[in-house]
Amino acid sequence: MNSGLVNAIIAYIMWGVLPLYWKLFNDVPAGEILSHRVVWSFVFMGILVAVQRRWGDMKRIASSRTLLLPLAASGLLIAANWLIFIWAVNNGHVVETSLGYYLNPLLNVLLAVVFLREKPNRGQWLAIAIAGLAVLIIAIDYGRFPWVAISLAASFGLYGLAKKKIAQDASVGLLSETAVVLPVALGYWIYLAAAGKTTAWTLPATTFVELLLSGVVTALPLLFFARAAARMALSTLGFVQYIGPTIMLLLSIFIFKESVSPVLLVGFALIWTSLIVYAVASVRGTRLAKAS
Repeated sequence: MNSGLVNAIIAYIMWGVLPLYWKLFNDVPAGEILSHRVVWSFVFMGILVAVQRRWGDMKRIASSRTLLLPLAASGLLIAANWLIFIWAVNNGHVVETSLGYYLNPLLNVLLAVVFLREKPNRGQWLAIAIAGLAVLIIAIDYGRFPWVAISLAASFGLYGLAKKKIAQDASVGLLSETAVVLPVALGYWIYLAAAGKTTAWTLPATTFVELLLSGVVTALPLLFFARAAARMALSTLGFVQYIGPTIMLLLSIFIFKESVSPVLLVGFALIWTSLIVYAVASVRGTRLAKAS
């Protein structure tokens, strides 16, 4: 549990500051950024798996339908999440991306209850209710249907469930996921070249090198997340996730200068209240379980 918590905190801090990185490529379309993200993630993970001498595991996955299909689903889910996130950040919707990842822990609890038969205690249900109220207030204040937020929450929530269901080494699993969408990314490169719409390859050298590093930037937090998912209850993992959107919200206010209403700040305060309630309830639940 402690190891899982450390891995989760590191992953969510990394994800929280990612908008700063994607803002470097404002002039590159989201789809093209995604294709580079997939290709260079595959290259980075391929090198890592080679160093770990785990290619035998990759062959086993490729020959097993029971392993390949869930990994293919998780690969498609995370690719969809990446695309929506990149587009939202580079089109001035950082506040809504933050809302999406505030929604995600609530969805994680629902998925954990329905699919994993996890049972939150009363204090944890209270925390969930407070967080739900906060998200409702934020959504109403936002003034329109937050499709970006809903899409981000759904895609990443289902991805977390898939990772929980797949008993696979983190690096091998991530390489398998990127391999699933690699042909699509390479096909998109060919299409852009044939249509004369390539943007990334015309970037200044330093900016292009930064784009090459998207593989590392993408893979590292996912590796930490995979390790956390294997060691923590999905519902608890979801609540630790509030670290990421909180950092994003602060970036949107102080760095990107997006407008934030007082109502949004009230919702933010309620979110953190729910976190405290959830943490206290979890500690008490653990102590009672040990005592019995």
